[in-house]
Amino acid sequence: MTRAATGGARTYNAVAKILHWSIAVLIVVQLGIGWTMPEIHKDTRPDGEIGWHLAIGVFIVLLVAARVVWRAVRPPTGTDSDRGAMRRLASATHILLYLLMIVVPVLGWANAGSRDWVVGIGPLHLPRIMAAGSKLGHELGDIHGDLAMVLAVTIALHVAAGVYHQFIRKDDTLLRMM
Repeated sequence: MTRAATGGARTYNAVAKILHWSIAVLIVVQLGIGWTMPEIHKDTRPDGEIGWHLAIGVFIVLLVAARVVWRAVRPPTGTDSDRGAMRRLASATHILLYLLMIVVPVLGWANAGSRDWVVGIGPLHLPRIMAAGSKLGHELGDIHGDLAMVLAVTIALHVAAGVYHQFIRKDDTLLRMM
């Protein structure tokens, strides 16, 4: 979409859109798996849903890293129609989303390392960031779960803001991200 078509409003390029929606879909899948997978105990092995949860988590980390780099190199063009408190709230929500999309998987990765699980996708294995048997690593797993809930709520707020902009303010914010 060109600046003329959006009246100078912020626009996003194809790479940003693909990364946004890929991450969104994977996080929704990941949250679903996280809520339905079996409870993890001392001798639990990373099979089935747990294995999928680890692999998808790695993929999310890679895509979020790509998105952060892409946004730094190619920020959205145009201007934002929001000012004042609405702009600050939107900025705070985006910062929180990015922080959670980084912190939640890293805490899960630390927890997996403390359980002596391999974290990776196929032949790509990430280095261990927590020693096997680490008490801290096990505790970080609990924080991982709690912050995943915070991430889910933050995503819900983000979606609600997109719907508000599209249907109440009618400023096509949602459409520009499609």
